[in-house]
Parts: sequence; structure tokens; C-alpha cells
Amino acid sequence: METQIHGVLCEVLGVGILLLGPSGIGKSECALELVARGHRLVADDVVRLRREEGSVLGSAPKRIRHYTEIRGLGLLYVPDLYGPDAVADEGPVDVMVRLERWREGAEYERVGLERPRDELCGVSLPSLVLPVRPATSMATLMEVVARDHRSRRRGEPAVLRLGRVDGEVGEE
Repeated sequence: METQIHGVLCEVLGVGILLLGPSGIGKSECALELVARGHRLVADDVVRLRREEGSVLGSAPKRIRHYTEIRGLGLLYVPDLYGPDAVADEGPVDVMVRLERWREGAEYERVGLERPRDELCGVSLPSLVLPVRPATSMATLMEVVARDHRSRRRGEPAVLRLGRVDGEVGEE
């Protein structure tokens, strides 16, 4: 099964993060900041997806592979700016992150006990919604998403250890 989606796919610490959200929310800028920090761009704007052996792989259409578009700058060829190791032709999709504009009074996940899941190409994947506000470092948050995902694959979420550190939850 193959399909394509509007988004950005980056490989962060070996974790494939698919950034989704409306045009202008900051997906490409986040990807560029991640590349500047040593992570890799797989696809910007159009992500081709295919299922392979129970996982989802993403790539960019050949015509726009390794390019990113930054409003005000235009189209940029990432290997020219950051070298050939800053891009990958293909990468896994391990986590979906939906970016949305911050909405006062909206309910956002605060504890993180269980990750919501969504289906992509018939595969169930962890799915997060992150609010975007001015001066938020989305690249830092994507690094945390990747580190948290790796930690969860090794065991349980950090919140379950909360009450075991010094006794009961809420003790000071």
C-alpha cells in the first residue's frame, strides 16, 4: 500500500517523526532546525508512505527530494547547506506529531501515561498533538519526542516511576 501525505519526515536520534499540520504552522522550519542540530531530513511538504513488514517507511518524491521550502527564503537544497549526511532518501515513520496553533483553554495531554495511536497505512503508530506558540523551540520538543519514544520502547513511561522514587505520589 502506497499513499502520500502533506507533512515533513525527519529522522531524530534514529526515530522517524512525521510532522503534520496546516500550511504555515512551522513544520519546515522545525525540520531545518533539526538538521542544523545534526538530525536528518527525509521529506518536506510531500511524504510518500508505504507499508513494509508491519512498519511504515517514508520518502520524498524524486523531484523535491532533499529540498525544503522556507517562506521568505524559497527552496533550499539541504545537502548544499549542511552536507550529504543531513538527508536520507528514506526513513521509518515511528511517531506522528500533529502541530496546531495554541488555543487558550484547549485540553492538551499533561501526564502522558498512554500515547494515543492513529493508523497510517494500516499500521498503528503513537500520535501526539503539540501546540505551537511564539518562541517555542519545536526542534527541542521533537528531540524530546524521539528520546521519550526510545525510552518507552525500552520499558515503561516515566510517569509510572513517579510514585516509586521516594514513596507515594505527591510526597515531598
